[in-house]
Amino acid sequence: MAEPFYITTAINYPNGRPHIGHAYEAIAADIIARFQRLRGREVRFQTGTDEHGLKMARKAAEQDRSPRELADEMSGYFRAMDDALDISYDRFIRTVEDDHHRASQAIWRAMEAKGDLYLDRYEGWYSIRDEAYYDASELSETEDGEKLSPQGTPVEWTVEESWFFRLSNYQEPLLELLRTPGFLEPESRRNEMIAFVEGGLRDLSVSRTSFDWGVKVPGSDEHVMYVWVDALTNYLTGLGYPEDTEDWRRFWPASLHLIGKDIVRFHTVYWPAFLMSADLPPPRKVFGHGFILNRGQKESKSLGNVTDPLALAENFGVDNLRYFLMREVAFGQDGSYSAEAIVARCNAELANSFGNLVQRALSMVHKNLDGALRAFSQADADRALLATVRKSCRESLPERFEALDFSQGIEAWMQAVWACNQYVDEQAPWALRKTDPERMEAVLLTLVIAIRDLALAIQPVIPTRAGAVLDMLGIPQDARNYADLGDTGWYDALVAANHRIAKPEPMFPRLELATEAA
Repeated sequence: MAEPFYITTAINYPNGRPHIGHAYEAIAADIIARFQRLRGREVRFQTGTDEHGLKMARKAAEQDRSPRELADEMSGYFRAMDDALDISYDRFIRTVEDDHHRASQAIWRAMEAKGDLYLDRYEGWYSIRDEAYYDASELSETEDGEKLSPQGTPVEWTVEESWFFRLSNYQEPLLELLRTPGFLEPESRRNEMIAFVEGGLRDLSVSRTSFDWGVKVPGSDEHVMYVWVDALTNYLTGLGYPEDTEDWRRFWPASLHLIGKDIVRFHTVYWPAFLMSADLPPPRKVFGHGFILNRGQKESKSLGNVTDPLALAENFGVDNLRYFLMREVAFGQDGSYSAEAIVARCNAELANSFGNLVQRALSMVHKNLDGALRAFSQADADRALLATVRKSCRESLPERFEALDFSQGIEAWMQAVWACNQYVDEQAPWALRKTDPERMEAVLLTLVIAIRDLALAIQPVIPTRAGAVLDMLGIPQDARNYADLGDTGWYDALVAANHRIAKPEPMFPRLELATEAA
């Protein structure tokens, strides 16, 4: 039996509403989760919101409300985004939940028992926006003297009593982990983190006393946990830690933490060190993806270019948005989007290529064969086409998706779609209808077989539309896994059941660019 698969996104900080970057990560993680399920693995998929910290406390104070009231409202927007984008999570976790507080305090006690926590005084630079501490050597300075973090966020000089974690004790184990093939990808992120750790690690401040919106440090009324200790522990909370649950035994260590490139340090240096201290195994893989840029620019409120992902989904369709983001951008690198690019890509590939293939092939089956599937003899051209489709759908796409190379996996799928359209043009079944009806029948039924493989393979990316195509073909719900791509008896079963293909509905209507975006 295939090994269980546990995938997580970074939990989103809800001091503002979701933007396209949040949607991008959620969609990518969902595609991975769906892909692994289709491969026969038992999958657990977790996402959620990280609701503590000084940012949330200050934002709530500005609005004259409690942090919990703000957290409840803003977390709801992220859950709504996930549901609208068809994100198939198993748990949407919130760090305000009781079981998460218990888990965070449990890992704290484990690190304390190891002798890795001590009380001292913190003096240094802190970015409220990043909820991160930075060494002076990492800072830049603007012309007017303002100091900025490596992410370009303002930092404040902070002085307060703090618990410290002995991060310096874990330099060599962390280097060994970072050098482990496959632990951190892409390679550029791995090299960056190795260089950071090789530069020497300082002990990390892991509690705050200047605010109280967070998980209480065990045995202390004044200290709350540094938000990253709290936030990162969510990956354990969702499996029942510290209890020895069935989920814990089955799914930890995590198969994949999917995160943005700006928080790689927290997930591949701090988090493994916390886990090592608590005598827990680190995750198997962390992947730091790139940013999605709006017409080449990073989205920000000051530029006025922040896009609501739900508006994009409403304008262009959920499956179209999912397809575009995974097709357009080489995963791991930065990429750009625009309304024009979404329309151009989806019209060219989903509407004009795959959608047109499905529509005209199944329409001809319905019109010329009364929708009936029947046994037929394959010619060399039919066998060649099906071999091309099989290779793309059963080998190339799964191989690239397993490597998180979605754009190339979809490219392989598109090559098979284009091969089918070329086959239609070359075989010209509309002409065969008059000159060789038996050959026309073979061509059309060959296309039915090809379309089934194409729809089944692309399900992780466009689950609703691919599912609708499979429904039209009469493919049972329990026969849509990747293992079924190798099944050669499904067609004969539909023939035996006298299945008929109804007149198809257009699956991928052409998109139109709104006047104001033109």
